[in-house]
Amino acid sequence: MIGAFFISGGAMADRYVWRDGCFRDRATGEPMTVPDGPLAIPQMTPVMPEYTSPIDGRTITTRHERREDLKRNNCVEAGDFKSPTGGKIRNKAFAAKRGLQVSEEFR
Repeated sequence: MIGAFFISGGAMADRYVWRDGCFRDRATGEPMTVPDGPLAIPQMTPVMPEYTSPIDGRTITTRHERREDLKRNNCVEAGDFKSPTGGKIRNKAFAAKRGLQVSEEFR
C-alpha cells in the first residue's frame, strides 16, 4: 500500500488504498468507481516530520498529537496571529538594522 485517501460524500468518508495498480475500497477491495459529474481528485497528506515539543519535551509524530499538545499547553499556532501593523514597519531602529524603511504613515 502506497497511500490512502478519503472521498467525502455522505455521513462517512469512503477510504481507498492504492493496490494492484488502481485505487480500491479499503474494506471490500473493489476498484474505485468514477462518479458522474465533477471528478474529485485524491489528495495525499504528507507525513509530518517527528519533533520534540518545545513546551513539554514530548515527542510529536502526528498532526493529532500536535493539536493535542497545543491544546494541553494552552497554545496556538504562531501563524494564527495577525500583525498589529498589518505588515507595515513603524520602528525606526528595527528598519535601520535590516536596511528597510519605516512605512509612510509612521514617519
